Amino acid sequence: MSHPSTVANQIPTQHTGAGGVAIVPQPNRLTVKPGFFKLSSNGVIACSAGARDEANFLARAFGGQYAVTEGIDAQNNAAIRIALDESTPALAGSESYRLLVSPDRIEIEAVGRAGVFYAVQTLLQMLPASVYSEAATSDDEWRIPCAEIEDAPRFGWRGAMIDVGRYFMPVEFIKKFIDLLAIHKMNVLHLHLTEDQGWRLEIKKYPKLTEVGAYRKETLTRHLGPNHGSHLLPGNGEPHSGFYTQDEARDIVAYAAARHITVVPEIELPGHARAAIAAYPKLGCSDEPVEVGKSWGPHEDVFNPSEETFAFFEDVLREVMGIFPSTYIHIGGDEVIKDQWKASEFCQQRMRELGLKDEDELQAYFIGRMDRFLTAQGRRLIGWDEILEGGLAPNATVMSWRGESGGIAAANAGHDVIMSPEGSTYLDYYQSQDTKNEPIAIGGYLPLSKAYAYEPIPAELPAESAHYVLGAQAQIWTEYIPTPRHVEYMAFPRMSALSEAMWTQRVNKDWPGFQARLFEHLKRLDVLDVKYRSPDLGE
Repeated sequence: MSHPSTVANQIPTQHTGAGGVAIVPQPNRLTVKPGFFKLSSNGVIACSAGARDEANFLARAFGGQYAVTEGIDAQNNAAIRIALDESTPALAGSESYRLLVSPDRIEIEAVGRAGVFYAVQTLLQMLPASVYSEAATSDDEWRIPCAEIEDAPRFGWRGAMIDVGRYFMPVEFIKKFIDLLAIHKMNVLHLHLTEDQGWRLEIKKYPKLTEVGAYRKETLTRHLGPNHGSHLLPGNGEPHSGFYTQDEARDIVAYAAARHITVVPEIELPGHARAAIAAYPKLGCSDEPVEVGKSWGPHEDVFNPSEETFAFFEDVLREVMGIFPSTYIHIGGDEVIKDQWKASEFCQQRMRELGLKDEDELQAYFIGRMDRFLTAQGRRLIGWDEILEGGLAPNATVMSWRGESGGIAAANAGHDVIMSPEGSTYLDYYQSQDTKNEPIAIGGYLPLSKAYAYEPIPAELPAESAHYVLGAQAQIWTEYIPTPRHVEYMAFPRMSALSEAMWTQRVNKDWPGFQARLFEHLKRLDVLDVKYRSPDLGE
């Protein structure tokens, strides 16, 4: 992995967006006009009272040399004006905005605070990349091209998932990742917090979940063997551990909220259960002690569908909901190996008592119990598309990863869907067909061009069901991504491309235009010290 800055520094200067404006994701209406607005060292930002936080965010980006004052009226001569007004003509939705740049003034109009924030992100991308430096000041001869922009996102769910269950990622990096999501106008961070290989969130009622479940003896660092025989391969002999205290998790949530990003927690059930069962063996089907998983691939350990287990999950989810105010709580539901249920007399008796014909229906019963519990708490359940097996819980939202068929089936049945097909959104896939010159990856091949081309509304989905598609999400599974720098290498610039699939109207997407804008965008990532992969735009 070579240092990324060499690519951006070698780009011809003519490779920019329209009128020298290179914004990612592309605004849906952009008109560049003659002239520039020149930032001064003693300017004023006037804002509506409700937009004070966003105005302060902009002032900090300008090096703290712009004063912020509340109140907008005809007599206010502030060079930058931010108006928050629910009745703003021609704007719809809290994330929409209008940005006007003239030689003597910048005006931002938005319906909601999120719209103001996204206007600020667009404005910053109209400046030289040095605006992203911690040492930035408005004395850097910054000029903003004059323009009129009216913009709003295509989808309400613009997400990225990071798997901290396989490899723990420190709080400082999660915050950096949140900043990168914000720059790309993405609004959901999905944290995959529990796995066979690690439980990463403090639960006060069940301290062993982190005392035991957050530690594994070693890690498989080689590829899965033929038939996924990972248990036959040696580990690296190095212990791995880490978890977020509840205070740390709340800090992450608050940091994200200030950037209009919702953090959605995932607590896996009824599979991917080994770390929790290692901590509390009675949660399993055999009562036999197990170790936290060391190898990849789903383990056979599965939660016992007993009332004791359901009480455990209700306790856990109450604490989770006390930390994460998100409407949605993700419960996983994927890759459940049901052999232990088949072999367990207790599970078979439970199925007979409940009138369930097979283990798929037992899984649906498990998910349904959690759905009813979360609904009673005013929350909504999300699961991977395997939750369709055995019947879908009434209030469930489906995250479709095994292609798009699960999402299509759920939408046609009247359920909300988040499109996350592995072939287009899995950023743990290889970025080149020349795998010998790439770091080891899970497999697959997702070039930048394919990520950019992703269309979240499947062609097979009837038009009357399209509104059930809430949006899309990028996935970063970390079996072979052990460090923050490696996450950055796998995520960018493919996530930059996917952000445009989520924000920009399909008619406004343009691959050659994105390539031109990306060259400028990479300079921003350089300033932000992001170790992206140098893009091969032929792939």
